[in-house]
Amino acid sequence: MNTPQPVAQTRPEGLLSGIRAGFSESERTFTPVADLIRLTKLGWQIFTSFGQALLTGRFPIGELIIQCWYTIRVCSLPALAVAIPFGVVLALQVGLLSQQVGAVAFTGAGNTLAVIRQAAPLVTALILAGVAGSSICADLGARKIREELDAMEVMGIPVVQRLVMPRAIATTIMGMLITGLVMFFTIVTTLLVSSVVMSLPPGTYLASVSALAHPSDMALSMFKAAVFAIITTTVAADRGFRVRTGPAGVGDAVTSAVVTNFVLLFAVNVLISQIASMFSSGPLG
Repeated sequence: MNTPQPVAQTRPEGLLSGIRAGFSESERTFTPVADLIRLTKLGWQIFTSFGQALLTGRFPIGELIIQCWYTIRVCSLPALAVAIPFGVVLALQVGLLSQQVGAVAFTGAGNTLAVIRQAAPLVTALILAGVAGSSICADLGARKIREELDAMEVMGIPVVQRLVMPRAIATTIMGMLITGLVMFFTIVTTLLVSSVVMSLPPGTYLASVSALAHPSDMALSMFKAAVFAIITTTVAADRGFRVRTGPAGVGDAVTSAVVTNFVLLFAVNVLISQIASMFSSGPLG
């Protein structure tokens, strides 16, 4: 006589582990959205901390000066090291294209507008993300694993206002200054290359610039530089706050901050340029 076999039953532990795995997968799926929301909240905290510091008279001016000096010291030379070769390549490419289409007289305007609208703020932003941003992330991450940030919160010291906000203001100020520096040296480089290599008269070069360039182009470049600097600081601070392990976690956070900054900077650059072109009814800014 055959003994009936017991029917296999699903163990509750197996069901719960499957549900947990499903939720974990959902969290991984929506990580970009969660990151964007978290970055937006941190950016708003930085903005409100700046307003509170001004109203209460507790603005950390000493920390701001230290961060400004550090940023200009570590970012100026790398920015120029990228800007000058970029100016040489841009002048050669635009000059050759202008000769092919018979628009040599507009070479100066093409070079200058490309530098002001796109190259200068973007080169500066990438340098800030790779140098200043990684430094901010490493510093906050190291403080996190040493539990300094938790100690500050216990003592009632606002971490964002004390550590992040001065870095954001310093990065913004120095980002705009470095953008102007990169702009100047890149334009001078394109002028020299166009005059010496392409045999273009400097007067013709400068005449096309004055005819087509406008102060709004400079304003757009400075606006981009400020936005890029705030994004760089916000992403770096967020990744530093999220460090959970030791030195290896700090290194992973720095890598994540740099990669995330690069992706966001290019995306925001396209967005700002497109919006500017819509309002100006001109070419893509």
